[in-house]
Amino acid sequence: MGISYHVAWHMLHRFRVAMVCAARERLSGEVEVDETLIGGVETGGKRGRGTNKGIVAIAVEIKHPKGFGRIRMRHISDASAKSLGAFVRETIAAGSILCTDGWLGYYGLSSEYKHRQTILSSSDDPAHVAMPGVHQVASLLKRWLLGTHQGAFAKAHLQSYLEEFTFRFNRRTSHNRGQLFRQLLEQAVATPPVTQEGIHHGYAWNNEKQEKN
Repeated sequence: MGISYHVAWHMLHRFRVAMVCAARERLSGEVEVDETLIGGVETGGKRGRGTNKGIVAIAVEIKHPKGFGRIRMRHISDASAKSLGAFVRETIAAGSILCTDGWLGYYGLSSEYKHRQTILSSSDDPAHVAMPGVHQVASLLKRWLLGTHQGAFAKAHLQSYLEEFTFRFNRRTSHNRGQLFRQLLEQAVATPPVTQEGIHHGYAWNNEKQEKN
């Protein structure tokens, strides 16, 4: 296109902001929720929910007899009840069937959701069988980051990449690519201006759009 990498990079991040439709509805029905680690684990580092690597919360609508619906993802600071509770409440409609593992971070949601817990340590099924939706989406996300972005991203920009993946995944069954491009352009026009300074060190998703997710 005859533009520098610097300009192209900022253009892509502006489009990622536009990919989040302000009017998008919360997930509903039966929804699986879990977390995954992005970025690997350094040699000698901690593993599991206490790691200092990027933690991504994933919610996936489960369709019956098979298949998945829409997804939502968020880069969270930790796997505490405060972080996970906020993610669930802001992305899943109250009264939905909430499927989680036995992690304490999901306690306290039973009054708002039909909470179905599967304690994996006491289950005969492995995690990918007991919670197939989130594990398949997490696998696709990591493969996409490695294949498209060579696994190179800054944690400050992780949420922007998650929003792009969500936009693509939720429209995976569309057969009209031109319509998707038009939809993105329409959302870009309706999105308030995003300055270079507002993107360079990581877009402020928490302040600008998170309440609309």
